[in-house]
Order: sequence, then structure tokens, then C-alpha cells
Amino acid sequence: MAAPHLGLLGYFDWLVVMLYAGGLVVFGMLMSRRHVGPVDYFLASRATLWPVIGLALLASNMSSTALVGLAGGAYSIGISVYDYEWSAVVILVFFCLFMLPFIIRGQIYTMPEFLERRYDRRVRLQFALLTLLLNIFVDSAGVLYSGSLVCQLLFPTWPLWLIVAVLAGAAGLYTTLGGLRSVIYTEAIQAVVLLCGSLMISLGAFHRAGGWHAVMSGVAPAAVSLIRPIGDPGVPWPGLLLGIPLLGFYYWCTNQSMVQRMLSAKDIDHARWGALFAALLKLPILFVIVLPGTCALLLFPRLAKSDMVYPRLILELLPPGLIGLVVAGFIAATMVSIASMLNSASTLITMDVIKQFRRDLSDPQVVLIGRWSTAALLVVAVAWAPQLQLFPSLWQYLQAVLAYAVPPVVAIFIVGLFWRGANGNGASAAMLLGSVCGLALFLINVAFHWTNFHFLYAAPILTGIDAAILVAVSLWRPLPSTAASDSTMWRPAFSRAEQLRLRLVPVWRDYRYQAGALLALTAGLVYTFR
Repeated sequence: MAAPHLGLLGYFDWLVVMLYAGGLVVFGMLMSRRHVGPVDYFLASRATLWPVIGLALLASNMSSTALVGLAGGAYSIGISVYDYEWSAVVILVFFCLFMLPFIIRGQIYTMPEFLERRYDRRVRLQFALLTLLLNIFVDSAGVLYSGSLVCQLLFPTWPLWLIVAVLAGAAGLYTTLGGLRSVIYTEAIQAVVLLCGSLMISLGAFHRAGGWHAVMSGVAPAAVSLIRPIGDPGVPWPGLLLGIPLLGFYYWCTNQSMVQRMLSAKDIDHARWGALFAALLKLPILFVIVLPGTCALLLFPRLAKSDMVYPRLILELLPPGLIGLVVAGFIAATMVSIASMLNSASTLITMDVIKQFRRDLSDPQVVLIGRWSTAALLVVAVAWAPQLQLFPSLWQYLQAVLAYAVPPVVAIFIVGLFWRGANGNGASAAMLLGSVCGLALFLINVAFHWTNFHFLYAAPILTGIDAAILVAVSLWRPLPSTAASDSTMWRPAFSRAEQLRLRLVPVWRDYRYQAGALLALTAGLVYTFR
């Protein structure tokens, strides 16, 4: 059957798109009828089970940004772009071992609130403001822009800003009404559709390209290698070793959009199992999203812009009906990701900014402020998203900005987790001076091109500088430790207590064995494609 014209869908495809996207919005609005207070609106009543958490984490992570960025990255620099994905397994295992128990036990709403307990209110506000900026100008804008790429093919006469506004409006509708419960359950549904649709695209891409052997032998060996030499422009191995883990730590362990799903868990076990389930779901991403981008090297050898790889795969390789389902899933991926980020951002504004200055707010007032802040953030993201078309590629924009912006966050979390001497004076100085250093290095290396080194090297350089600032100022201006700060730190005694508790737990439910199996699977996958 001939492929449909790139800018058109058949009637059946349109029916599937409208039913799926509309059904997702209606489902999210129906879920909105169940919340009554801040803990329900912002944390889904802290009653979420591990399968929903794992699927929601995947859907929130595998937004249209990731779909476009990973397939386009595989097309332009090779499958080494998957290094960002498999490394998430290692990071989530670290998170489950060393950080997650203290976050769950603290019964917090946000990660800035966690930092206030570890340091002080200054650090909470600084981190909340930085997170909000990244949420709107990087995460939300990136998702809206990438989602609009497919929609612009379907509606070629619509301006980009109008497509962005429609996508954002649909997501904002049920997010504003329903809070995290609406978001997290629509994400779980979307994750299943996303995996099934991506599998269909992968099978179609390999079939059209001539099969596995034809693809592996038809492209350059560097295009199917995860471990790249030091001079590689995509992911050099020192950047994989030192840079990617730092960016991943920020994303998975401190980013409110991710951690909020685990904060909604029924208990610590469900939070851990959900995180490890999400890590397991990251492994097949190589085969269903990244390698189809490699197939595109043979199918579409002269694409002008790598960001168009995934939209082309959807609209040219699949049969009628299935195109509609995958397009609907792609559009829904945009909506649920925007919903996720907006809900997290509204939580930050409400709990970490406004409520710090208005502690007398009632629960209904808190929820109302959360709704209005969601709408306001939506307007800003819609205004900025069309500007991303000015950058060479979406993936380059996302990763480069994070590499210069998040090192202060990584430094104060990691050092504060293991060193009792870190205090609010040092953390506040690291946030302020570290941000200045990041901006300066960005101007030197990216804007003015006075130097020319990979952004994955910028992340460890800046993190080292920020950690040194934190340690130096903490030693120079020491503060007494408090019970609240001690409760946020890892100690060997906690590990010993965990071992005693887990002796009564069956092996198959012990997160340590689950984590070990995950690490072994990941090591085997990386070794195979080294």
C-alpha cells in the first residue's frame, strides 16, 4: 500500500487521532473530580502504586522531545545518543539506594523543600526559581516545539505558534482541573501506547531498510557504537563517564517533574519499585526509538534537519489506521509531558515561593493558586517554544543548556547527601556563584567561541568548581547542624538497618536484587553495542 502524502491523513486516521486525544483529555478531567486538598492535587493523595509510577516516569521522560531528539540524534551522531538513556538505570539505582528513602520519609511536596531541611530557606528559594526557569524555557518549550513538528506536517498552513497553543491548551485543561492524579494516570496510559506505537515504527523501519543485517552493515560502524573515542563530536567517552551522569542525576534525582511521581507513592517500597520499573523500561528504547533513527540513514539519506526523522518515520512507513494511532500517541506524548511539567511547576510556585510568603493560605486557596500558576506558566512556554526552531537541533539545545545550568544543583545535593559539614551559607554561595560561572563559561565557549570544548566536559568542570565553593564557604562560615538536616543525609547505619529489615522480605521483592539484575542487563546491552 502506498504511503499517504506527508501532510495528510486518511479519514480513519483522523478518527483515531480525535478519539484518542479527546479521550485522554476527558479521562484526565474525570480524574479531576476526586481531589479535595493540596496533597490530593499536588501528590495524588500519596497513594500511587509502583506500576503506575514506573509507566508515568517513562511517559514523562519519553516526551515528544525525547522521541524527536533520540531518533534525530541517532541519525546525526549515531546510537551513542542512547548513552543518555542506559545511564538512567545506573542513576536510578543510586537514587533508590542513597536518596529516595530520605525524600519519602520527609513527607515533602517538592525537592526545594527537601533542600530547605538540609540547608535553609535561601537555598530552597534559589533552587525553586532555577527549576522554574529550566522547566519553562527548556522542558516545556522543548516538548511543545517537538510535538508541533508532527502537527505542522498535518496542518501545513497553520503557523507554529497556533499549533503550540492548541497542544498546550489541551494539556493545560485537565492539568489545571485535576492536578497530579489526572496527570499520572494519563501518563500511565500513554506509556503503553507509546511503547506499542514505537515498536510498530521500529518493525516498519527495519523491514523497509532490508532487515537487521542490512542496517548494521549498511551504515558506518561508528553509527552503531555506544562507546565513542575521545574526539567524537557526539558523545566522547570521557563525557559519557563524567558528564552524562551529572546531567542524569539532575534530571532523575532532583527535577521536580520526575521526583514528584515517586513522592506520590503509597510507601517507600512502591517508590523504589516504580523507579526500578521505569529503569527497566529504558532498556528497549534502543530498539524501538534510537535504532529506527539509524534505519533512517538508509531510508532518508539526505534530510536537511535531523529533527524531522521521527515525523517522517511515522507518516511514511505505517499503514492507514496505525498512522492515526501513532500520531495520536505522539500528540498525546506532548500533552501528558506538558501536563506533567506544568503540574510540577505550579507545585513549585505554590509551595516553594508563594506559600513561603503567605503561610496563612487555606487549602482551597493553595489549590486555586496552583491552577492559576499553571495557566500563567503555559502562556510563557507557548511564547518561547517557537523560538527553538532557530537552534541547529532540539537535542543540542536541551543538553547544552542543562550542562551549563544544573552543576550547582548537582553539587549541593551530592555533597550535602554525604558530608555533614555542608551548610546553608556554602550552598547559597554555590547556587549564586555557580550560576554566574555557568553563564560565563557558556558565553566563552558557546556564544563567543573563545574556547571550543564539548558541553559534556563543561558539566564536570562546573560541578567541581561549585563543589569547591560549597566546601570552602561552609568551612569559612560554619553553622551548627540541626536534626532536620541530619534526617536528609545518608549514613552507614541506615544501610545496616535496611539489611535487617530486608531479611524478612522474599528475594524477588528485595529492591537490591532487582537493582543488581537491572545493572547486569544494562552492562550486557552496553557490551553488545560497545
